[in-house]
This record gives sequence, C-alpha cells and structure tokens, in this order.
Amino acid sequence: MIRRNFHLTLLALLTLMALISAAGAQTPVAGDGRDADRAAIRAHIDSIFQGFITKDAARLRATHAEDWRGFLTGSRSVMRGIEEYMRGNEGSIKNPNSGMTGYRITEFDVTFQGDLALVFFVAEIDARYGDSKVSDKLRLLDIYGKRNGHWIQVATHTARHPEAIAQQNSTPAQINQQTKKAILDAREAVWRAWFGNDRPALEKMIPAEAIAINEGDEAWADRAAILAGAERFASTGAKLVRLEFPRTEMQVYGSTIILYTTYLYEIENGGKRETRAGRGTEVFVSRNGTFVNTGWHLDANK
Repeated sequence: MIRRNFHLTLLALLTLMALISAAGAQTPVAGDGRDADRAAIRAHIDSIFQGFITKDAARLRATHAEDWRGFLTGSRSVMRGIEEYMRGNEGSIKNPNSGMTGYRITEFDVTFQGDLALVFFVAEIDARYGDSKVSDKLRLLDIYGKRNGHWIQVATHTARHPEAIAQQNSTPAQINQQTKKAILDAREAVWRAWFGNDRPALEKMIPAEAIAINEGDEAWADRAAILAGAERFASTGAKLVRLEFPRTEMQVYGSTIILYTTYLYEIENGGKRETRAGRGTEVFVSRNGTFVNTGWHLDANK
C-alpha cells in the first residue's frame, strides 16, 4: 500500500567499487573524447524507456546483460540476473491497462572508467493505472559495460526522487477494498482486545508512543495508562456484548491512516446492560507489515 525511499545500500556501493576496480579506474577529465559513447548510452537508455511504453519484453531483455544486478523501485533485496529483472517488471509489461506512457530526462551525467560507464540521471515519468493518470519522478544510477564493442546495462539502482516521495506522503492515497478491510479489522481488533484485556494483543497493536483522549477523561493516556485501563475494566467483571461502527470515513497519507468514526458498544455487568455511543478520531500507521494504533480521541454522545 504504502511506498518507501530506498537508498544506495552498502552492498550496492561495494559492488560498484569492485566494478570500478575491475575496469581499471581512470580519472575522468573534461573533454575526454567520449561524446560518441555518451550519445550511444543515452540512446540505449531511451530505447529502454520506449520498451516500457510499448511493452516490448524482447527489447527490455536485449538491453540488459544476462548477469545484470541491481535495485528497482520497491526492491527489498539485490536482484540478480536478467530473469529477476524481467519478473520485477512483469506487471508493467503484461498489463495492458497500466504502465508508462511517457518520460522526460531532466538531468543526465556520465563518467567513464575505461569500458565501464556510470550514468546518473533524473527522469519524470507519466503512467496510467486503469483510468487514472499518474506522474512520478525517479533518480537513477545505471552502470554500463562495453561488451563486444557495444554498451549494455549491467546494473542499476532506481529509486523514487525525494520530491516524489514528499508529494506522495502529502497526497490522499487511494486504497483497494482488501487494504481497507484490513485497516477496519485492525481497528475492531484493538477495541475488542481492550475490552477483553488481551494484554499480548494490545502490546502488539498499541505502540510505545501512543496517546489517547478517552470519553469523559480529563487526563490524556499513554500506553501504560491504556493497558492499565483495560485491566481495570476486566476487574469489574463487565463484558462487551455488542460493538458497532455505524459510520467510518478514512484518509490515507503515506503510511498513516486517519479514521473518522461513530461507535456504539454495549457492556453487561451483573445482569445489567449499558449502551454507550459517540464519535471518534483514530490514527493508525502501517509498520512492519501490520497496522498499529498510535492514538485516538473519543467523545461520547450527550
């Protein structure tokens, strides 16, 4: 759901240094007579972008070395070989209703180390996903090697530009129904864990920095107070018998989810039942593959 900024890792840096060393590092100088090589590499990169636009899998395969290495946007580990590269781009290539529609290279710089070229550039991307048109901005380091007299991409590090990340994190995100359900299920699980005094579950779902403003309480509650409140409720012998959220609106910004909700719950104690209802604002954050409840503000109906 939520995309992160991927920096050049130590492993990638060490790989790059090894490639430079193997090629026999030379100090680049202005007017180095490599203009033809620069033009060839730029044309090669343009052909890769065109391959994505036309969904030409054969072109993309031919423009990358068999022993290619690198990171694509969203990569969590080093990708090794042309087959992993092709699988990593399979969605963009095979889906006729999504993918790149245009691009602009706004910065472009090449430095040579013998038959090794380090290509640094920034690209603005136009794409579509179904009926939606989107734009993105990438910063890339492509490594080219000259093999059999021709330049070919042997490695890359592709990451979203900081400007694009900032824009994404401040723009409301559209989420699918599966993700929406997972968020609402997490919200209900927190409520039921509190009423049931399920300490292990609460410790997983409520992080250390949590802040809560509860109905009728003047003091704001931290995590310790939230856990203590669940324990006090359980000690009364009361049980939750009904829990509903009649209306919920959701806003998603990056990894942060804000819920605006109405709630109703009924508790039973000693044969007597009591119903309470109100409004709430709840904040969740996607963290380590799950949703944690970092805070809330509840107001009871009067």
